[in-house]
Amino acid sequence: MERLLDPRAQEQAVARVHGRGARRVRAGHPWVFRPDLLEAAAAPGGAVVRVVDETGNPLGRAFQAAGSRIALRMLTRKDEPCDEAFFQGRLERSLAFRRTLWPDADAGRLVHGESDGLPGLFVDRYGDALSLQTTSEGADVLTPLFVRLLVEALAPRVIVAKNDTSARDFEGLQRGQGLLHGGPEATTTYHEGPNRFALDLLADLKTGAFLDQRENHVHAAGYMPEGGTGLDTFSYHGGFALSLATRASSVIAVEADEQAAARIGVNARANGRPVEAICGNSFDVLRQFEREGRRFDVVVIDPPAFTKRKGDVQAAERAYKELNLRGLKLVKQGGVLISCSCSGKMTPARFGAILDAAIADAKRPVQQIERRGAARDHPVLVGVPETEYLKCWVYRVL
Repeated sequence: MERLLDPRAQEQAVARVHGRGARRVRAGHPWVFRPDLLEAAAAPGGAVVRVVDETGNPLGRAFQAAGSRIALRMLTRKDEPCDEAFFQGRLERSLAFRRTLWPDADAGRLVHGESDGLPGLFVDRYGDALSLQTTSEGADVLTPLFVRLLVEALAPRVIVAKNDTSARDFEGLQRGQGLLHGGPEATTTYHEGPNRFALDLLADLKTGAFLDQRENHVHAAGYMPEGGTGLDTFSYHGGFALSLATRASSVIAVEADEQAAARIGVNARANGRPVEAICGNSFDVLRQFEREGRRFDVVVIDPPAFTKRKGDVQAAERAYKELNLRGLKLVKQGGVLISCSCSGKMTPARFGAILDAAIADAKRPVQQIERRGAARDHPVLVGVPETEYLKCWVYRVL
């Protein structure tokens, strides 16, 4: 690792980029795709290298990948050394922004990859624990450095590597998870608004929870009338459900994973919320409730990413349409549908067209109230559509 941070080694490792790739970098995009790489640097995968254009003009410094389709992930557009002080500064800047957003919060995303100038590094805080995920060779190699800097800055009780994501496959990185600091227990608690959630960072999905929806969870309560009823599909640990239940008389939370469904019940009881957890397939439950003529004041459709590759888009469109059509039929007159998609391949335009089609088939007059995205600690990098993935749209049925 020391050699990767050595300014002299970086100066000698030069990657040359085709004109098209150079224009993308100068326009602010942090990725150079392999077809735009004229010459790789004489350095291993994960190394920090100088990047120049066809004529040798500097473009900045980047993580170089050995075999990924993304050959270079830009760290800076300045021709400056990316040493330990550089990475410490980037990390401190990212942490300072989160402290500004929520000085007293005990949960949130602390580092959001390319959007925070740390390509492939994602760090989430849950109470006194941190969850760290790397999706680039460079961030993966520098994990010991990031762990040390995070311990110095935040003094967490435990840091867990949550490297079981499919995104690592594209970089040729092995999947896995384990303790990086502290332990041996990786259980913790955190808050979303007034609700307290428990989780186990080594046992639960994603980085532990879906923090990109944290602000949307809390915000959703504002659409629930006092004493109303709610339905939260694909509920996971009950983020939307428990928030709705701060005002509702009853909320049903549907989750297919047995462990996650059990966790909903634990969280609901701990917070004293009227939430019934059903372990089942959300598609099946929506069909059943439609047959039974059930109606709710607020219905939430928040499925996993049905499409991660272009070839999956048509099947995903059918799934999104069915879910939202059935969801609309379960909303009371004057009630609200909250519809989400966390797939980057499902663009806002495509998602909107699907919802328009579902609304037309439902044959009910509908208002669009809001278009929300990921929480503010998951910033979108301007000019990089890949960093804008979460859609959380609110509709009112007249």
